[in-house]
Amino acid sequence: MGDVVRVYTLLAWTWVRAAAQYPVSMVLLTLGTLFVTCLDLAAIALIFTHTPRLAGFTGVEVMFFYGTSVSAFSAADILLGSAERLGHHVREGSLDAILVRPVSPLIQIATEDFSPRRLGKLIPALVVLTVALTKIDVAWTPGRVILMAVMLASGMTIFGALWVLTAALQFVVIDAREAMNAITYGGGFLTQYPLSVFGRDFVRTLTFMIPLAFVNWQPSLYILNRPDPLHLPEVFRFASPLVAVVMCAVAALAWRTGLRRYRSTGS
Repeated sequence: MGDVVRVYTLLAWTWVRAAAQYPVSMVLLTLGTLFVTCLDLAAIALIFTHTPRLAGFTGVEVMFFYGTSVSAFSAADILLGSAERLGHHVREGSLDAILVRPVSPLIQIATEDFSPRRLGKLIPALVVLTVALTKIDVAWTPGRVILMAVMLASGMTIFGALWVLTAALQFVVIDAREAMNAITYGGGFLTQYPLSVFGRDFVRTLTFMIPLAFVNWQPSLYILNRPDPLHLPEVFRFASPLVAVVMCAVAALAWRTGLRRYRSTGS
């Protein structure tokens, strides 16, 4: 694990140094990402100019959902978001060159084009989450504090596993990047809101098929002391770490299977 972190950091820093050769471009891209991220928050603020509650949750509570979701998603995006480019490498034949290098192909693709602009998503989310935590009406117990930290770590891990899993599917369906983004970016958008906004069947899908409900919805129900609309057992509130482990195992299996079955383009 130490070698993995060292190699990842080295490759990421190499890309950052390359981006820093064009400082104006790097700063503008970072500010652009920051601005686009703030538009999502502006949309939520606009909703609460017309209603005091959304699906029974106050504006501060929705800010809590937004902060936890986007923080976890952005952290996963920073670490593994570039894995979605795998289909491009397969199609262009450049994956062959990646495979012959003495570094994990996943690390090489994940660090590709690493740039500080990725922080443009994470920083606003952390600010919103900090503000929400100071204003939210919650009786903070040691259990809730621990669950808060576990929720963020598990959410980041679940999103990271989804990045790798959807990337691995591109070994089979090469031009499916946009469809895969519906799961990753779409999942990040859905978890910004209380899932009770959506229909019960859809929430069941996000619980049992694509387990995005464990990113922040189920743990937040316990932290906010709210009932589950699906009346699921209370143990589900604490299942995020287990779901994260299972998702990582599935993603690792899919990635390794894809690599084993990959056939060189001969380039």
